Amino acid sequence: MSTEPADRVGEFALRHRAAAGAVWLLVLLLGGVAAVAGLGRLDQSFTASGGPGHRANQAVHERYGNGAAVAPLVAVVTWPAGTDVRARATGERLAEALAASAGRGARTVSYADTGDEGFLGADGRTVYALVYPGAGEPDLAGLAAVEETAGSLRAGLRSALPEARTGVTGVLPLQHDSALAGPGAAALVAKAACAVGLLVLLALAFRSALGVLAPLLLAAVTSVGALVLVEAVAGFTGVSFVVVYLVPVTALVVAVHRWAQPPGAGARSAVTGGAAGAAAFAVLALFPVSFLRSIGIAGAAVCLVGIATSLTLAPVLRSVVPRPAARGTRPARDAPAVPRPARNAFAVPRPLAAAGLVLLVLLAGAATQLRVGNPEARALVESGPSLDGLERLGAAGVPSGVLNPLEVLVPEDADAEAVAARAARVPGVLLAAAPEAAGWRRSGTALVVVVPVAEPMTAAGAGTVAALRSAFAGSGVLVGGSGVVDPDLVEGVYGLLPYAVPLAALAAFGVLVRRTRAPGAAARSVCGALLAAGVSAGGLVVVWQWGPADTGAVTGWVPLVVGAFAFCVSLERSTASAAGGPGRAGPVAAGAGALAVLAVGIGPQVELALLVSGFAMGTVGDALAGRARVRPEAGRWSVHRNATRLV
Repeated sequence: MSTEPADRVGEFALRHRAAAGAVWLLVLLLGGVAAVAGLGRLDQSFTASGGPGHRANQAVHERYGNGAAVAPLVAVVTWPAGTDVRARATGERLAEALAASAGRGARTVSYADTGDEGFLGADGRTVYALVYPGAGEPDLAGLAAVEETAGSLRAGLRSALPEARTGVTGVLPLQHDSALAGPGAAALVAKAACAVGLLVLLALAFRSALGVLAPLLLAAVTSVGALVLVEAVAGFTGVSFVVVYLVPVTALVVAVHRWAQPPGAGARSAVTGGAAGAAAFAVLALFPVSFLRSIGIAGAAVCLVGIATSLTLAPVLRSVVPRPAARGTRPARDAPAVPRPARNAFAVPRPLAAAGLVLLVLLAGAATQLRVGNPEARALVESGPSLDGLERLGAAGVPSGVLNPLEVLVPEDADAEAVAARAARVPGVLLAAAPEAAGWRRSGTALVVVVPVAEPMTAAGAGTVAALRSAFAGSGVLVGGSGVVDPDLVEGVYGLLPYAVPLAALAAFGVLVRRTRAPGAAARSVCGALLAAGVSAGGLVVVWQWGPADTGAVTGWVPLVVGAFAFCVSLERSTASAAGGPGRAGPVAAGAGALAVLAVGIGPQVELALLVSGFAMGTVGDALAGRARVRPEAGRWSVHRNATRLV
């Protein structure tokens, strides 16, 4: 019997393989049901940052019940030539049409309410109005209600204003039209090719049908178990819905990589890599910011459940899955194993390796140019009624900043008109108005709508938000609205990364040193993991901000999720490699992860494409960085290099 704790656990699981298999089967089945039922516990707003804008939006929503972080609908009306858009009768017709079709509890504002010519297009025929649906909240159900309101608003305006050309646009309708478009024929073929490629890759690597299914089963059990743990924690503290994307992809890549390891060494390196990852994510979970805390909780759950499955379920599966002999060797029944240097088929010439490392470092450096925020409106969709409305606004000279207005909450006993006048003087503001309708005045407070010229994810838009906040600093006036979400995310979350990342890396380093007694290898593993995280974020910048897509920005939570994923799988690869695992394991796991996410995510939805491409770049980038195999150092978990390999 082995003296190593990891081996002893595996031997115990093998002696009770029926019970161990039954327990994990129950986890998969019952846990899967519980995980699906518990998704409602997760925070679905995607906007929580804890910053001043988030607090302002909470205050707005508490008093007025809508708006705040939810971008309004923008109704666009182009009147026939010769229509006086400034006439009282024209404005009243539009206001009546909006009131009749916007739904109960909606707040609207237009030229008819304010007399501000910022609501008029330069062509003299186009006008627009902002519509805040009464049911809109910053969660999935609330966003669906906004989309439903957009449909009724389109129909109502067409019916009430038959002589005019009407339409409805906005951030949410643009995203909705992108989702409705669905993948085209070419995308469907690509998705199918990736799915088939995943199965072919696993079949070539593991050379049996059961060998293909085993890592997928390990990934499924790990995902379900981790999600159940995350949702249990969500009963005590807020956990963002973004973890639903992080958990399964991380579990898949780690499961494939561990299944490719030799049985004994694989279990021990799984404990080491999993413990290091759990320690790093536990540090993130201590930060009082929703996104960091959520990623930390989810990452730690995946690492811990992954250790459990590697020690107990993997040995059971190995006992029923035929193990192919290592290539170029013949199994000997009686001869003792003789340590023999393993040829590294993945080694590359040093000059080429150095050039590749420089390229990866440059790619990671591109991450410093990351612009956080929703992609610019023009990049969200290629066609549809929402894009038609956006293009008509642009043709009339109305800037795209109207899609993400700000809402300024004026406290009791303050002059809303004076606040609006002061906001209008801030550079980059198109208009600022204080509507007098009941929906904009409540309990002594008032809301002032501020429309910026530039979208908030741009440098000009972020500057406008900062200048507006500065103008009202210390006055009790709160600046909220959908336009503050992106700048708030930069200040509230990304501003903590210079502290969170080093602390998480230090925690991982401490665990690796304690487990391996090899500080040099531990330092290389942690530095490689940080490089992998930077490469994934830099790849997003190069492909999406600077590339043909030209989104202008990257959705704020995507680099956080992708970077955490890349850090975790890189630790796993380097730890297993340092323990003498097969060099093929990293590329096989990377290829499997990339093909899986591409099979799911290829399509017209920009935010999903951002996430999927980030995952793919994270896996492939780390595999390329690890082609030069790490030489094992003398340490606690070193193993003979000629251990039986499954790849």
